[in-house]
Amino acid sequence: MEQGKLIVERPYKKVYRLDKSIVKIFDRTHPKSHVFNEALKMARVEETGLAIPKLQKVEHVDGQWAIFIEYKEGKTLEEMMRVDPANMDKYMEDFVDLQLEIHGKEAYLLENGRDKLAREIQSTKELDATTRYDLLTRLESMPRHSKLCHGDFNPSNVIVGKNGKLTAIDWAHAVTGNGGADAAMTYLLFALEDQEMAKLYMKCYCRKSDTAMQYVQQWLPLVAAAQLGKKGALKKEFLMNWIDIMDYQ
Repeated sequence: MEQGKLIVERPYKKVYRLDKSIVKIFDRTHPKSHVFNEALKMARVEETGLAIPKLQKVEHVDGQWAIFIEYKEGKTLEEMMRVDPANMDKYMEDFVDLQLEIHGKEAYLLENGRDKLAREIQSTKELDATTRYDLLTRLESMPRHSKLCHGDFNPSNVIVGKNGKLTAIDWAHAVTGNGGADAAMTYLLFALEDQEMAKLYMKCYCRKSDTAMQYVQQWLPLVAAAQLGKKGALKKEFLMNWIDIMDYQ
């Protein structure tokens, strides 16, 4: 592989930018099935007709599995929001419009988001059996949808092109399910960094989608509980606060 520029480094992968590609190179210990599953998710999302960077190929690079993805020119929406806070309301409007465009697609062959949440809640060791039971009972009562959900929709995963067009990237967590759950995850990602931004997002999403704020809030403890067993930016104390303050009886 030609020498590229390292743009992201995680414990299990490194992401490089080449001339016309973004290349994710996974650690040798990362399961091959996970690599191919991520590539398959991208292919499924492409089939919905949504304009996303195209999957180019999956191959071995120096004994490591790598996914090659079309490179999209532009800046992340996170960068735009940071350097131009005066236009925050406009950026948030565009951000929510893109999320609702995604939710307007269906991808039946993707993993079911409800099943994934149930599995993650049931398997977490951070919660006792009674709490898990209460959460799973609430999950079972929530409406069943088949909307395309990004699963990690935040401004760092949105590219703004030179023409102003927004493109969602990084579909590793995509599922088919309920848009309210996807919105709850986005809210938590904002809340981790900035409560005011989280409030702005929630108001904008609920207004544009004609969704009751209370409905998205009902998903918060479920999504927070599902994140407890993962190694990521969402810390245990932060997640436990969202589980503890909600009445999920």
